[in-house]
Amino acid sequence: MYTAGVDEAGRGPLAGPVIAAAVILDINNPIAGLADSKTLTARRRQLLAEEIKQHALAYALGRAEVGEIDRRNILQASLLAMQRAIIQLPIQPQLVLVDGKHCPMLDCEVNAIVKGDRLIPAISAASILAKVFRDQEMCAWDQVYPGYGFAQHKGYPTKQHKQALTLLGVTPIHRRSFAPVRVCLQES
Repeated sequence: MYTAGVDEAGRGPLAGPVIAAAVILDINNPIAGLADSKTLTARRRQLLAEEIKQHALAYALGRAEVGEIDRRNILQASLLAMQRAIIQLPIQPQLVLVDGKHCPMLDCEVNAIVKGDRLIPAISAASILAKVFRDQEMCAWDQVYPGYGFAQHKGYPTKQHKQALTLLGVTPIHRRSFAPVRVCLQES
C-alpha cells in the first residue's frame, strides 16, 4: 500500500501562490534528517530536497494562484493545491496523510495529523519540497518586482514588506483579500 505525505507552504504570506507537495517515500531507502521545514536552515532544506527528489518513490507539486486564494480563501486554496499535488503523483496512493486539521477531497483514504510535519517522515518531506520550491519562486519574483524584498521575506508580512507596499504599491502577485494589501489598495 502506498502512503503519501502532503503539506503546503505559503499560507501566511501577503504575496505569491500557495504551494503543496505530495511525497511517497521508499521505506527501503530512508532519508535521514527529515523534519518540519520551518526548523531547518535554508541550506539543509535544499540538500534534503535534492535527496528527496532522488530517493522518494514519487513526488509532485500542486499550487493555487493568488486569484484562487482571493476568490476561495487561503484554507480552500491550500486544500486545492494539496489535491492538485496528489493528482500529479505518478503513483496513486491508497492513503494520504496531511499536515494540519483539514483534508482535501480525494478518491482515497485521507487523514489529517496535527503537527504531522514533525511526526511523519513523508509529511516532513512534503513540507521541505513545498518550502524549497516556493522560496525559489519568491526569489524569482524578487527580480521581477525589485524593492519589495521577496528574496528575503518570501512574501510574509514583515515590516520591510509592509513598508514596500506603502511606498511602491500592490503588485499582481499580492493577495488582495489579505488585510494589509486590502488596506493599501483602499488608501491609494
